[in-house]
Amino acid sequence: MAYGPRLETERLLLRVPEACDFDAFAGFHADEEAMRFIGGHMPRAAAWRKFLVMPGAWVVQGFGMFSVLDKCSGEWLGQLGPWRPDGWPGTEVGWAFKRSAWGRGYATEAAIAAIDWAFETLGWEEVIHSIDPDNSASILLAQRLGARNRGPGLLPAPFEAARIDIWAQSRADWRAGSGERESMARERAAWRAASSAAPADADPSAGARA
Repeated sequence: MAYGPRLETERLLLRVPEACDFDAFAGFHADEEAMRFIGGHMPRAAAWRKFLVMPGAWVVQGFGMFSVLDKCSGEWLGQLGPWRPDGWPGTEVGWAFKRSAWGRGYATEAAIAAIDWAFETLGWEEVIHSIDPDNSASILLAQRLGARNRGPGLLPAPFEAARIDIWAQSRADWRAGSGERESMARERAAWRAASSAAPADADPSAGARA
């Protein structure tokens, strides 16, 4: 039985993680490059324990990251959504996508839906993104979403050694940027239509991850 909300965009379905997502999740977590900025790669057994965190967060907190699926094929692309463990520096919307999904604008499309949901349904007053200063792809995504860099942040133990900057925006800032996001969505749709045969690395949103 499906649990929790389901968000749909032009190309994507965002839903609570399900057991059928695990094989793709484990493959993603075995990829050293894809996991570079989010704790490093791990074996399947460790990935299983991590996988169970998000469904648990949905049950206990009423929110957590969504699995992001290609709406047509059902392919698991990554995780994205609201996230606030104990001691976290703010109300975060984070993301992590497998490498084959980079460069297609999926992270931008999913993040807009998830941030809308966090402000409207969870009543958050602010959304942050905790991003490694060397993670240029996620920095570009945060900027595209309208967030601003507030400077270095601190994660709780055992992650306190991680280098992060806090990118953030308020609910009011998000609402003020709605027209710009709609214009951006139209431009990206036109770009996809005009360059459907172009290589993925030509997409200006390539490699979004946090």
